[in-house]
Amino acid sequence: MTLVSVFGSALPTPGQSSYQNALELGRLLGKNGFSVMTGGYCGTMEAVSRGANEAGENVIGVTCKQIEDYRPAGANDWVTQVHPTDLLSERIEVLTSQADAFIALPGGIGTLTEVAMVFNKMAISSIPSRILILIGDGWEQTFEAFFNGQAENVSDHLRDIPKFAKDPQEAVMLLIKSLQEIQNG
Repeated sequence: MTLVSVFGSALPTPGQSSYQNALELGRLLGKNGFSVMTGGYCGTMEAVSRGANEAGENVIGVTCKQIEDYRPAGANDWVTQVHPTDLLSERIEVLTSQADAFIALPGGIGTLTEVAMVFNKMAISSIPSRILILIGDGWEQTFEAFFNGQAENVSDHLRDIPKFAKDPQEAVMLLIKSLQEIQNG
């Protein structure tokens, strides 16, 4: 079983294009036999969970007491396994260390935090995965600005870690290709 941790915004609602893209990502991951781990709540987390669940795959929702104190809500209805944490830092640690691959949809500061944590862990080899796929032009622009603005502080080899995809279909194709490359050594 390959577990994919998916990050994204809590803001999208059903019917919005960002929600539909997340739903499609979940379906594609599920149809290709990937289990999914998300933050477990609303928005793109709900959509990815729903898509993977409807495709028959296991969905882990990593919840957090601190978030529920701030915004009372439990895990979304499509989560099949809840992994509760008390602190936001514990939640981020689970989401950024226990998966075989990582995909980020567009998101806000929380999503940026998760992406930065995964990227840093990959940079220092504290997690075995080298698969970080970022969906949407916003991520490519963000990393281009970071790499250019901090060029003297970022080793050239680190620029190859994040892979960019325009949509969920391309992201899943990149994921499958990356896993095949790892298996073939």
